[in-house]
Order: sequence, then structure tokens, then C-alpha cells
Amino acid sequence: MVQRQAIETRQRRQSYDFIDVYPSTSVPIYRLQFNPKDKTPKYKQIVQSIITDIGRGVLRKGEQLPSISELSIEYYLARDTVEKAYRELRERGYITSVQGKGYYVQANDALKLKILLVFNKLSSYKKIIYYAFLKALGDRANVDLQIHHYSAQHFQEIIEQSLGKYNYYVIMPHFTQDLDKANYMDVLGSIPANQLVLLDKDVPELPGNFLSVHQNFDKDIREALETAQDLLTKYNRMVLVLPSDGNYPVEIARGFRSFCINANKDFAIKENAVNEHLQAGTAYVVVEETDLSELVKKVRQTNFQLGREIGMISFNDTTLKELLDITVVSTNFEAMGYTTASLLLDNKHIKVKNPFYMIRRGSL
Repeated sequence: MVQRQAIETRQRRQSYDFIDVYPSTSVPIYRLQFNPKDKTPKYKQIVQSIITDIGRGVLRKGEQLPSISELSIEYYLARDTVEKAYRELRERGYITSVQGKGYYVQANDALKLKILLVFNKLSSYKKIIYYAFLKALGDRANVDLQIHHYSAQHFQEIIEQSLGKYNYYVIMPHFTQDLDKANYMDVLGSIPANQLVLLDKDVPELPGNFLSVHQNFDKDIREALETAQDLLTKYNRMVLVLPSDGNYPVEIARGFRSFCINANKDFAIKENAVNEHLQAGTAYVVVEETDLSELVKKVRQTNFQLGREIGMISFNDTTLKELLDITVVSTNFEAMGYTTASLLLDNKHIKVKNPFYMIRRGSL
């Protein structure tokens, strides 16, 4: 009877993803984040759980940790597994051991968080996000930056090599390459939800309670154009210049098309502006600056005037566009970096839509 009860108790405990450790009364209760079903090596789960909780202030300097025996018994682990985890934590300066007494938190309460930031590419706008993110974090974190270049396979390699080494993984999930070689959804799912942060683009089909600060590309462009209905009434035709090889979100075209249909305007979506023949009464929405330059040059070679016969809207503001009096639509890149860092430091697991706006100028 006793043996059967012990087996049933063990089975019930193994059915939970996270298990409480109840050590002796001399050691405070510590909730170790440990998932027996996770493919991450068990010793790494122990290491990451303790590092994360030190960084968040759950474990404070001088607090005693459960003993090797207590963790082994409660989680049905080999002593070697727990010893390996504690040895790594000690070598990295997070804990210390006292002969005959046990293991204690060594790191300070204000130990810096370790954050992996993975961008899809580098650009002037990504730099704005990056520096705003760093500024908001201040001296509370160390940030490593990597670029996946839209490659699902490269992204998988980055995460596999870094999983368990960081407190947070801040990811821009824009992928268009190697989709047949790697499932980026599985890779995102391998990151614990409480450590995952999606930046710039949300992935609503991804399960879990994770932090997301994102754009809604479809809704953003549609609503921005709707706010300019009074300026767009003089244009009966609209053209979106969106290169297919630029790895831009397809939702941009979807939102543009939706606006034009609802506004009863003729429209077209083109790869570039090189062979574009200007027609009076046309408003252009341009993503790349090379196409913007091409169109402005074409306008100047005609008798058309920007803001009258030809309209122009460009993505993302620059000093040059301000000087040329070009209307722009853009997300607030600085707000995206700042908001992400602030919510991360507050340990918030919510979804936030980043502000998107239009700056009206003479080109429309």
C-alpha cells in the first residue's frame, strides 16, 4: 500500500510543468521553474531559473538555496545533474557554497540582466530602436545583438546556441528565407514564454503569455490613409511601390488595397518606379527611398506639381524628406525601443501596439 501511494504521488508530481520545492524550514521556499517535458537539458533549466530569479530580485544575496539532495528528490533528478548546475552557477559567480551549510546566492540584487536582441536586419530605423532600448535599460542589463537576415535557418542556429544563456530573448520575427529548412514557429516556441519578447511584429498564432510590442502593418497603413481622406480626394488613382525582394511585410499591400477599395479609388501595386509613367490625379505610396527619388525626379521633368496633380507619401521620416516637404507615414521607432525595455524591466507579459502616424506636408 505504501509503495503504491508513493508511485501515485510521483506520477502526480511529474504531471505538472512547474513544481514547488519545499526544503527544510531553515531554507525559504523557492519555486524553481522546471519543465520535465522541455527538451532543454535539465541542468541548464536549473541554471537559467536561478539566474533569472536573481536578476528579478526573487532570490537575493545571502539567501540559501535548496540542497542538492532536496532538488534531486523533488525533481527526480540524478545528483550529478544538480551538482553540474550548481557548479556552473558557482563558476559564473551567481552562488557560493559554505562547507557543511549549503549553497547561497552570491550575486548582488542588482545583477544585470542578460538580454539577446535578434534583429532581422540593420538599418537607420533599427538603430533608433536599439539605442532607445539601451537607454531605457540603463545599467540594469547587458545586451547582445545578432542579425538573422530574414533567414529562419540562421535564426534557429542563433537560438539553439544561446538558449539557456539569457534572461530574455527579444526577437524581430520577420522571416522570408529558408522557410523550407527551419520552422521558425517551433524555434520561437522553444523559448520559455516568460523570457520571450516579440518586437515590431506580433505572431498571434504563437501560444503562451509573452511580451509583444509591435506594428499592425495592415491596420496601420489603412487607418493612416483614412486620416488623410481630405487630402486624397483630388486623386482618383493610387499606386503603392513595394519591391517584392525587399522582405517587406505583405500586410502593407493588404492594408493599402483595403483602403483603395473602400475609398472607391483605382489602384495598382508595382515593384519599382523606374518605368512608371506619371498620370495626373495619381497619389503614390512609396516604401524605398530609391523609388521616392526616382518619382520626385520624374515629377520635376514634367509640368506636374507635387501636392496638386501628383501626390507622394513615403514610409519613415528623414531630414531630407522634411526638407523636400514629403508627407510621411511611420511608426514611432524610439517609442518601440523604450516601451519594450520598460515593460521587460517591469516583468509585464502583455501585447502593445506601437504608435503609427502620418506627418502631413506639401507633397499631398
